Amino acid sequence: MLFKKLMAVTLLAAGIAAAQSGRAAAQTASPDSGTKPVSRPKSFDPAAMDKTVNPCEDFYEYSCGTWRKNNPIPSDQSSWGRFNELAEYNRQILHAILEKDSVNDPKRSPVAQKIGDFYQSCMDEKAVDAKGAAPLKPEIDRVAGISNKDQLIDDIAHLHAIGVNVLFFFGAQADLHDASTVIANIGQGGLGLPDRDYYLKTDPKSKETRQKYQAHVTNMFKLLGDDDATAGQEAQAVMDIETKLADAAFDRVKMRDPKNLDHKMPMEKLAEMAPNFQFKRFFAGTGAPAFSELNVIPPDFFEKVNGEIDSVPLATWKSYLRWHIVSGAANQLSKPFVEETFSFFGKYLRGTKEMLPRWKRCVQLTDFQMGEALGQPYVKETFGADGKARMLKMVDALEKSLAADIQDLPWMTPETKKQAAVKLTAITNKIGYPDQWKDYSTVTIARGDLLGNTRQMRGFEVRRTYSKIGKPLDKKEWGMSPPTVNAYYNPSNNDINFPAGILQPPFFDKDEDDAVNFGGIGVVIGHELTHGFDDQGSKFDANGNLSNWWTDADRAEFDKRTGCVADEYSGFVAVDDVHLNGRLTLGENTADNGGLRISLMALRKAMAEDAAKKAKSTKKDGFTAEQHFFLSFAQIWCQNSTPEFERLQAQTNPHSPGQYRVNGTLQNSEDFAKAFGCKAGQKMVSANACRVW
Repeated sequence: MLFKKLMAVTLLAAGIAAAQSGRAAAQTASPDSGTKPVSRPKSFDPAAMDKTVNPCEDFYEYSCGTWRKNNPIPSDQSSWGRFNELAEYNRQILHAILEKDSVNDPKRSPVAQKIGDFYQSCMDEKAVDAKGAAPLKPEIDRVAGISNKDQLIDDIAHLHAIGVNVLFFFGAQADLHDASTVIANIGQGGLGLPDRDYYLKTDPKSKETRQKYQAHVTNMFKLLGDDDATAGQEAQAVMDIETKLADAAFDRVKMRDPKNLDHKMPMEKLAEMAPNFQFKRFFAGTGAPAFSELNVIPPDFFEKVNGEIDSVPLATWKSYLRWHIVSGAANQLSKPFVEETFSFFGKYLRGTKEMLPRWKRCVQLTDFQMGEALGQPYVKETFGADGKARMLKMVDALEKSLAADIQDLPWMTPETKKQAAVKLTAITNKIGYPDQWKDYSTVTIARGDLLGNTRQMRGFEVRRTYSKIGKPLDKKEWGMSPPTVNAYYNPSNNDINFPAGILQPPFFDKDEDDAVNFGGIGVVIGHELTHGFDDQGSKFDANGNLSNWWTDADRAEFDKRTGCVADEYSGFVAVDDVHLNGRLTLGENTADNGGLRISLMALRKAMAEDAAKKAKSTKKDGFTAEQHFFLSFAQIWCQNSTPEFERLQAQTNPHSPGQYRVNGTLQNSEDFAKAFGCKAGQKMVSANACRVW
């Protein structure tokens, strides 16, 4: 989704929801299986440690070893960590809200009615199962009626308008060179597997995955009523088209480079570049407002798609459209569709043993589709003014630390330092929840119509996105719902965003001392701030425009230093023979390393300025304040994952696994080595320590 929001979502973490099952996901497990109810997570917990491990050899296992032994992966998860604990705790709060609001009471507020009835329509499994595939009939019949290329283009446009992004993505983004304005954009897409490399690699595991995927597609066509032979032929047609799309697409590393995302052109140029597709007809058919220019990501992809429009038989295109209609709706259909989807995306790709209980799926879906509606009662129940005030104070402390860090950099010239300081000063901080909530008043949510309600919400978001084209950028918008356990930096807005969901233990605890909080949420804040200056963010200026504010010499030195980080992390093994991709994870690893450093700077300054805090620098639980800081940081990333999930994440996720977010970062830190007395030659002391910020 990098190009959809144009790099807006430079996340702290990824894959929490994905780790829980398959796709957004499937569920019908017995009520007593899988994840158990959780209490509010703790902040730093000495009981989580394994003190038999030498902290200078494996600090991750030293900090998390006992937690990992005592927290096996639940049967309905593919990964389980401290993020998941907090996400589960939040889900229990959301569940209580939705159970209350799902009662059909005429006195409910409009927001309560919508989220309650949406949730109820999801929980009514009997009604969903009774309908089978019938809710898809209008779309399937529409595809069946396609008899020429014009009708094909019209149906592709229609599917985009209802939120089924076949072939490619179409949406809106901030203009890369004038971030105050929103323009249209189209980007590569149209695949059913998680990444283009699944279609192209020739190793045995990739070949096996393609075979399993094709069998899954075949089974889904059979659920639509096709006989075995027809279903097999249609699945082959899907594989043929998706393989061609994958071959035309850039890989994830290329898609991280802003220069590969910068292809603004007049509509006429796109029409000339891809005349077979009839883009003007397509855009008109989506209902989007008229526009004269757009960003095309990347042009090569659309030139190749253009060639396929005429060369691929119409029947093959119809099979492809049918597949994406059913796959996009599978988890809102009857049990056979849900179970078949889970079998491939959950069991096979992620190693999850069981589906989530239905109530968890329904809470998750409601938050995904109506996050700012559900977020309103969540914020009222969980987010206090005192916590926000302390959070703002910590953000200010981290920004001052980063400012000092920039000025002290020995490798950067004063000219570039000046521009970096300008950008840092311009960063906006968004804490907790939006100042203005989304208005869902135009959406009609009906009890007993799950797919209809989901389509209502998808259509609402599509129309809302299209309506932004040609208008000023609304920098007050949020890209996450308030209950989300995550954070992000948006380079086009030049802002950092911390939803209320993450402002709780183990990340942030208003009752804990500074060492624990700076090791937790402090590093998170530092991580997001550093994203403004990583290999992507450093190419955007204070106003969010793609602009070079570096001297050539400074950029060359920056590239050398980030190259050190990329090479370091490429040496880490994710699972079996699969290494991390240091270029894919470069931005996140740079942010982890920089965030840790500036948060420790802020902690030291806070303790030096406050006598009471300075007194707390003495040992507690047998650890100094700085040791507490590093332990708090490490315990955030305590995690267990299935081998399947580790393989998937290594191929698709720009974040390193927890053990390398800890050990990879700390082995570059002289401060860590001093705090724990680590010496050269020990594993936690890098012989070639990397430092960017």
